Amino acid sequence: SLSLLDTNLPAEAETELRSFIAKRLTKGALFEGMGNVASVGLSIPEYKVGCYYCRFQQENLEMATLESDINTPEYVVCFLGGSEKGDTFRLELDKYIQSLKINPGLEQKTLETYVNPYLRSWFENTICPIQRVVQLFQEKLAFLLHAALSYTPVEVKNADERTEKDISRFLAAASLQGLVQEGTMTSLCLAMTEEQHKSMIIDCSGPQPQLHNAGSNRFCEDWMHAFVNGAEGGNPFLFRQILENFKLKAIQDINNLKRFIRQAEMNHYALFRCYMFLKNCGSGDILLKIVKVEHAEMPEARNVVTVLEEFMRE
Repeated sequence: SLSLLDTNLPAEAETELRSFIAKRLTKGALFEGMGNVASVGLSIPEYKVGCYYCRFQQENLEMATLESDINTPEYVVCFLGGSEKGDTFRLELDKYIQSLKINPGLEQKTLETYVNPYLRSWFENTICPIQRVVQLFQEKLAFLLHAALSYTPVEVKNADERTEKDISRFLAAASLQGLVQEGTMTSLCLAMTEEQHKSMIIDCSGPQPQLHNAGSNRFCEDWMHAFVNGAEGGNPFLFRQILENFKLKAIQDINNLKRFIRQAEMNHYALFRCYMFLKNCGSGDILLKIVKVEHAEMPEARNVVTVLEEFMRE
């Protein structure tokens, strides 16, 4: 059975949402701590909305016995938005729910002072950071995209807590973590730190952030324009889609370069194609670093990368 803890929905819509969640629970479609996104038809407003829902159980270190675990109350949190594209933010929302799991208990006092305000700010805290970063950095966003792609260390100074968190979330969302081999990312982070010996500094003491030790390339500048142009519509879901497309294109370019390198191991014409691809893709500086790390243990491919580095320097 489902009992209501808190909602800001009208009674009729709340009943419809409760019915939807009850059906999902009956089907066993809710896994603990792992959210889902679905389209839900509600009478108020009279159209389908995107609904993120997640079942979770309180984590209490004192409850060590199996019997007490069975009696631990479980909760389902639902967030409703005007877009059905909430799936792009599912991981962020899962993370947002995690902090409720370690709350000492959802009794009335905690509900009013902590849980309610926390749940009401879900949109502001999980969906809007990318949009706020785009609005803050404007044309300087290209440097932030470059730092995320190349895994350049970033240090934020003189920023309020929200701005610092926003920048950190943007860098994490724009990086290729999870899309490129974990060992490659670790080696790339080490390589970038050793190579530069200094982080990119973002100073937020003025109205516009000032950047030091920043790098960019044509690829990041082109995508920066896509973000800045998208800012006119003000749709936070659009920014996330642009970010996903940005990462997808970077991965496609990496895969193309790897294919050309494999061909170049036996074919000098393919080596020239590698060089032309690096020159024309707009992101040759980063791609070359990534494949250099990935091919460090492959002698033939490593030789091709060394030649390409010489060509690019000349």
